Amino acid sequence: MIADVEHKHVREIYKTSIVQQTAYWSAVKSMQGMDSKAFDFKVKRSDLFTGTDDHTYFVGDLLVILQMVDRDHCLAYVPYGPEVEPSAENQGYFLEQLSESLRPFLPANCIMIRYDLAWESHWAKEEDCYDIHGNWTGGPDRKIQEIRFNFNTEHWNLRKANTDILPSNTIFMDLKRDEDSLLSGMKAKTRYNIHLAKRKGVSIRALGLESLAIWYELYRQTAARNNFFLHDISYFRIVLTAKANNTSSPADVYLLVAEVDDEPLAAMFLVVSASRATYLYGASASRKRNYMATYALQWRAIQLAREKGCTEYDFFGIAPHADPAHPLYGLYRFKVGFGGDKFHRMGCWDYPLDKQKYTYYSSMEFKNQGYHLS
Repeated sequence: MIADVEHKHVREIYKTSIVQQTAYWSAVKSMQGMDSKAFDFKVKRSDLFTGTDDHTYFVGDLLVILQMVDRDHCLAYVPYGPEVEPSAENQGYFLEQLSESLRPFLPANCIMIRYDLAWESHWAKEEDCYDIHGNWTGGPDRKIQEIRFNFNTEHWNLRKANTDILPSNTIFMDLKRDEDSLLSGMKAKTRYNIHLAKRKGVSIRALGLESLAIWYELYRQTAARNNFFLHDISYFRIVLTAKANNTSSPADVYLLVAEVDDEPLAAMFLVVSASRATYLYGASASRKRNYMATYALQWRAIQLAREKGCTEYDFFGIAPHADPAHPLYGLYRFKVGFGGDKFHRMGCWDYPLDKQKYTYYSSMEFKNQGYHLS
């Protein structure tokens, strides 16, 4: 199926709206001490898509991040890649063939390839995966997912990962509409809160690297309030300063803050890549929450994305449905208020290269599941 795979320099990664598949993201990971590789692959369109007799070749690429799992072994992580989405019937076989083609290019101590797939879940359009209120309840049992995804494969080697690293559920907003249409598509409470923040004097401005401490203090408060792991400020310094301007796939990063009388109330990272803007990270103060600064901040980010020529806005992460017990339920309620379309991704799938070592690693990982910053 895969006609050819070739290694190439990361700076030659094709322009893409998926920020995690850009040369910029490779620069971020490099500054975090991780190695990355880029590959071109070539495949007939008729092998990718059902119902076509087009035998011309599609040429795509993917970014692979090498992550150490212990002193002696690594895994090859493909964040939201590959970008091309084959027809559902062909997806497992395509990944199998791609994995075997990548194997010779990967280190001998690489125990698996982990694809964090941005493709739409096979079960996102199935009626029996929704409750009576229209909420998506997720895919079926893991084994059933594996049986379906390995259909047509030769080795039945694809495994549903224990955890998703990047968000598998999100909301996409169509920015090709004018601002009035965007506002009318929001829930009434969200529109009200945007206008309330304006009346209370909330203003938005961009921060530079010298003001990163403002972000970090808001992030620290958010972590304490929601009881999640606090990352070091160096992580966010890297995200803000990484550059890929001499490449085919750069990205622009904006750190925005909402404040009243010079008091920071909320902040966020917005990343623009090709035609998409992604709300990557957000934080807010524990006081003056009635000022609705997060709503003003999000609306300004949407406006900025349109000004930069984006046609799509990715809210990046929500709970799969309105479940008050889910740790992302608060984000779900906040983000769905802005309108847009929910999108359920396939999430992480593993292709073991060393089955014995993969089994051991997978069992260890299962005991230590958690939520991740990507």
